[in-house]
Amino acid sequence: MLENNNANTNEVECDDVPPSLTILYQDEHLVAVNKPSGLFVHRSFMDRDEKYFALQLVRDMVGKYVYPLHRLDRPTSGVLLFGLSEDVARKMGQAFTDKTIKKTYYAITRGFLEGEGQVDYPLKEKLDKLGDKFVSQDKPPQDAITDYKSICTASLPIPLGKFPSVRYSLVQLKPHTGRRHQIRRHLAHLRHPIIGDINYGDNKQNPFFGEHFGFKRLMLHAQKLKFNHPITNEAVCITAEFDQDWECVFTELNWQTPD
Repeated sequence: MLENNNANTNEVECDDVPPSLTILYQDEHLVAVNKPSGLFVHRSFMDRDEKYFALQLVRDMVGKYVYPLHRLDRPTSGVLLFGLSEDVARKMGQAFTDKTIKKTYYAITRGFLEGEGQVDYPLKEKLDKLGDKFVSQDKPPQDAITDYKSICTASLPIPLGKFPSVRYSLVQLKPHTGRRHQIRRHLAHLRHPIIGDINYGDNKQNPFFGEHFGFKRLMLHAQKLKFNHPITNEAVCITAEFDQDWECVFTELNWQTPD
């Protein structure tokens, strides 16, 4: 198996760009980076005022056009994979469709989510008011399946609302489908929304977390991507390290950084 081990790095250094991108994996067919929270993958109707995008930054780093193979929401950090040719993009697109690419995420959620299980909860497609204004509004809910596993829990002895303490869980997630906001919506469905989720989260926990830890962001990280290489068929495993925000939380809550 080909593994990246986060050894190959390349940074974009400029005062007015988002946090530097790290190349996690690169060969003549594929390139993967660790996308920071807050960076759009590519331009859309919703980001007319944005100056920088992952696609543009990666293109400049590798010196050639790149094809985004999947998406991460703007506030989600982690492994983002690009193809370096149309043929590779087509083959990887089919692999995503065939569900042969395995994705592992980590999230910090409200409350104690214990044990493990599977959320099989169909989701109605989320549409942008501008970008999807010509898309049918009457589509039925689509199949959506996510495996979850509680890694650890912790509490802070600080009253919040009617509760005497603040509780958090670190949860590993493996989606089988790729619906928009699937993990965020599934965890909200379990009544354990992700910390920092302004769409589906807790309007008391989010402000507290931001004030206590000193940053505001969605605590969802695409940590690992596993697949067979579209050209060589070798097994590839790409892992993105947790950034300083995550490490800050791990330290205070006395959690070990997941491998």
